[in-house]
Amino acid sequence: MPDFAERRRMMVDTQVRPQDVTKFPIIDAMLSVPREIFVPDAQREAAYAGQHVELGDGRVVLDARTLAKMLDALAFSGDELVLDVGAGLGYSSAVVARMAEAVVALEENESWAEDLPELLSDAGADNVIVQTGVLAEGAAEHGPFDVILVQGGVGDLPAALINQLKTGGRIACLFMEGALGVVRVGYKLKDGMSWRFEFNAEAPVLPGFEAKANFSL
Repeated sequence: MPDFAERRRMMVDTQVRPQDVTKFPIIDAMLSVPREIFVPDAQREAAYAGQHVELGDGRVVLDARTLAKMLDALAFSGDELVLDVGAGLGYSSAVVARMAEAVVALEENESWAEDLPELLSDAGADNVIVQTGVLAEGAAEHGPFDVILVQGGVGDLPAALINQLKTGGRIACLFMEGALGVVRVGYKLKDGMSWRFEFNAEAPVLPGFEAKANFSL
């Protein structure tokens, strides 16, 4: 039987800490949440490898480095409402739940969404609400949100998500530009958004987040 607790320690020591992610809540959450239960059974051996884990249908669980650096950039205060867009089987939601007041886990794959409550309960993430719905439409009935986190690549960011962010709130997105991507954190101002570059990464673009074609005559 694999020693997943030891693999979690190795993941944090080799994939997270070397990226200058040292905030205790992030380290504690990633040491505590059993990543292996939030991936397909056939992928459990790969759960702690330093890469995305395939969920199927072009979707992935973001690698530990990317997720940890996004969480570090968002600088949670502990009393916030968070929307986790593209929760998959719930790993990111379970991690964020240890740093937030409450989390809305949004997933449009109905099969995964059905599994989410039990998996989250097994991980002790009792402050997560599971919402089944189109990712690009967000979860307006639970908002507005202090923080929004997008679990996958973004070509164009749907306006619905920006509209569901509180003024003064922030959103982390991995914008894909061809094969290359950059993570930016956007801050909601009264008159629009202010974006800050954080780091380079890559991930498959989420359904509904594809870049819109630019037509010219």
